Amino acid sequence: MTETSYLAANRANWDERVEGHLTGYDTEGFVADGSRISTVVRDDLRLMSPHLPGGSVAGLSLAHLQCHIGTDTLSFARLGAHVTGVDFSAEAIGAARTLAERAGLEARFVESTVDEASIAVRDTFDVVYTSIGALCWLPDLAAWARSIRTLLKPGGVFYVRDTHPMLYALDDERDDEALVVRYPYFAVESPLRFDSELSYAGTAKLANSTNYEWTHPLSEIIGVLLAEGLMIEAFGEQNTLPWKGLAQMVEAEAGSPFDGNWMLPEGRERVPLTFSLAARG
Repeated sequence: MTETSYLAANRANWDERVEGHLTGYDTEGFVADGSRISTVVRDDLRLMSPHLPGGSVAGLSLAHLQCHIGTDTLSFARLGAHVTGVDFSAEAIGAARTLAERAGLEARFVESTVDEASIAVRDTFDVVYTSIGALCWLPDLAAWARSIRTLLKPGGVFYVRDTHPMLYALDDERDDEALVVRYPYFAVESPLRFDSELSYAGTAKLANSTNYEWTHPLSEIIGVLLAEGLMIEAFGEQNTLPWKGLAQMVEAEAGSPFDGNWMLPEGRERVPLTFSLAARG
């Protein structure tokens, strides 16, 4: 298979996920509650705010790469940002536009791959944002970094929080408490193939059940950003995840600062579950 065919399979897979995710992401609740922001954005703001003017996205232009159906993008709109979401799935972009209209929020959504985003959007931004579960879908991180540099205004902020590459390397099909490396940590020549009739949200079955993912170690992620001249201001690793990535994970206590997240049980050896990075253009 070629890179084009891998991406075509992934696009078909993500197009088909949209209908189930509209339910799984509780978009009805998002529309009904005008104060709701996503758990992902809530958590990201804690890490982003030291790098934003006045600690807020209010009044800033923000581009969200790989925005999917727009719940995170529109959460930033509710916080006062002027948002543009970019995604390669036509179905997701259509759903995001409808969601924005129903929620009464100003937003622009553009159908494009990440490497062509600057051409498709034709604008620059105070903030470029990527989160979460996104980088594994990209075959070429150097192209990703070039797009970020092109989209950022001088002095603008790039922020990413994503699944830690170490977690991606673990066997997620075990039903015991062992932490066992199954997949490569470092990049390999061909992407990993996965087949699943169910997505991580919603219950709809997928006909286009095959997808392909690429492994990217932290050294590559950081390296491509540095190569484009971005200045890294902060890097962190976290022990929570917005979904149950391993069988032994437990849900954070409701009402706690980590409400809506999962973590490994207390008292066990931990591995990092996500990483975060803030950089300046």
